[in-house]
Amino acid sequence: MTDRIAFQGELGAYSHQACRDARPGHEVLPCRTFEDVIDAVRQGEADLAMLPVENSTYGRVADIHHLLPESGLHIVDEAFVRVHINLLAVPGTPLSGVRRAMSHPVLLGQCRDFLAQHGIERVTGADTAGSAQAVARDGRPEVAALASELAGEIYGLEVLARHIEDHDKNTTRFLIMAREADTTRRGDGPMMTSFVFKVRNIPAALYKAMGGFATNGVNMTKLESYMVGGSFSATQFYADIEGHPEDANVKLALDELAYFCSEQTILGVYPSDPNRR
Repeated sequence: MTDRIAFQGELGAYSHQACRDARPGHEVLPCRTFEDVIDAVRQGEADLAMLPVENSTYGRVADIHHLLPESGLHIVDEAFVRVHINLLAVPGTPLSGVRRAMSHPVLLGQCRDFLAQHGIERVTGADTAGSAQAVARDGRPEVAALASELAGEIYGLEVLARHIEDHDKNTTRFLIMAREADTTRRGDGPMMTSFVFKVRNIPAALYKAMGGFATNGVNMTKLESYMVGGSFSATQFYADIEGHPEDANVKLALDELAYFCSEQTILGVYPSDPNRR
C-alpha cells in the first residue's frame, strides 16, 4: 500500500510542494480545507497531514493553532519551504502581453514591486494553484497566475518570470502530523517539542511559568496566545522549544510550567529541520 499525505489546496499548491520535498515517496491527497486534511488522517484516508503554521513574511496561518490541540493528531516532523513566486501564463504569451495577474491575496501582496514595474493589475483568486488552474482553463493570454513552478508543470503553463517575490527569504514552516505520537524519538541532531498550555488564574502566572525555561537554559523559539471558547479571559498558549522532554533541563522546565498551569498538552516531539538554522 502506498503511503499517503494530505494537504489543503489544489495540486500545485505550495503545500503540495512541501509534500513532494519532505515526503517524495508519498502519494498526495488534496483536500478542500484544513479540517478536511485533519479528518483524512483521523479516518485513515491518509497517513500524514501537511499543515502550514507560519510564513516569514505573512506571519501565522489563521485558524491552524485553534485546530491543532483538538485535532487528535501529533506532530512528527517540521518542514521549511522556500516560497518562490513565479508568473505563469498560457504558452507563447510574452511578458508584455500580460495585463492582469491572479493569485491568493497574500501572494499578490508579496509581488507588489514586480507587478507595479510591469503595469500588471492584481486580481484576487481563491488560492495559488487554483488560480493557475483557472488561467490554464480560460486560455486568455492577458491573464497570468502567480504560483509555484510545480503548478505550471501540472497545468501546462509557461514561466514568464521566476522568483519575483519582493523578499528573497520568504519561507513557510509546515508541521507534518500523524495519528500516533512518538515522544521517545531521537534524531541525530537537535530536537523540538511543541505544546499548548493554559495558565492558572493567579497574578503573574505567565511570567512565573516562563521562568523555568530561562533558569534551566531552554530556548523557546515560539510563544503565541489566542482566545478559546469565545472568552476574553480564557487564553491558550502555543509554544515551541528546543530539546526533548526527557532532557534533564527540559523536564525541569516543563515540571515548573505545570505547576502554574491548569492544562498542558504536548503536541509533538520531532527533529529540528536543518533549514531552521
